[in-house]
Amino acid sequence: MKILESNILNASILIVDDKEPNVVLLEQMLEQTGYTNVSSTMNPHEVCKLHLENHYDLILLDLQMPEMDGFQVMEGLKQNSTESYLPVIALTAQPAHKIRALQEGAKDFISKPFDLVEVNLRIHNMLEVRLLYKKLENYNKELEQTVEERTAELRESEARYRSLTELASDWYWEQDENMKFTRISGPVLEMLGIQDDTLPAAANDEAKESVQLTGWNEQEREVLQNAIAARQPFLDFVFHLTTAEGSQRKFQVSGEPMFDWQCRFVGYRGIGVELTKKD
Repeated sequence: MKILESNILNASILIVDDKEPNVVLLEQMLEQTGYTNVSSTMNPHEVCKLHLENHYDLILLDLQMPEMDGFQVMEGLKQNSTESYLPVIALTAQPAHKIRALQEGAKDFISKPFDLVEVNLRIHNMLEVRLLYKKLENYNKELEQTVEERTAELRESEARYRSLTELASDWYWEQDENMKFTRISGPVLEMLGIQDDTLPAAANDEAKESVQLTGWNEQEREVLQNAIAARQPFLDFVFHLTTAEGSQRKFQVSGEPMFDWQCRFVGYRGIGVELTKKD
């Protein structure tokens, strides 16, 4: 991630100093360097309002001003700003004020009297970091929005998938990572030969009752259950059931394991049809 030099020179800067010569000096220096979006004020009471309106990329803030000093201005900025990042470089001639300014939230300081080389370097570095921070913040917002949109699309796709599979098959089911049924349509438990007492109250009653049937082809059922236990997909698996009356029923089932975006197993889903009535 890189910031273009033109973006740094177009960044918005506010100079805050109660002494006009200092303001003029900084404005001239920034203009000569190529900065194009520089404004100033000698009234510290205006800073919070101006920043709320303009969202400056950098505030050059004098610490020693009458009525309202730079520390009070920073406190006001922290209380009124909608972001945690305080884009302030403190301007001071007092060595003791430098540490305090950093503790109060300033990101850097410039000593008075000004060394123009130092001023240029600190301002440039500060703006580069600030713009990188904003770029990363915007990227994270875009990424979050993209994730939300993709999640909504996925849910809609899942709903369509379920609807189509339920229409195209006799049975549809979903299980969680513990292999407990979370959704069934049709006599799924009969098809799989599985008893599950944790089904929701709204689950298909016919499916619950059908597990009382006996006469499964145990070898076929074992193959199917082993595939599910191993989290393997299975396609058009055919197996048989002999009812108490001696008639034989024939089933065909397909299923697949489900994984989330972190490749973590989250369950199974599948469809099935009874082939007996089609023979």
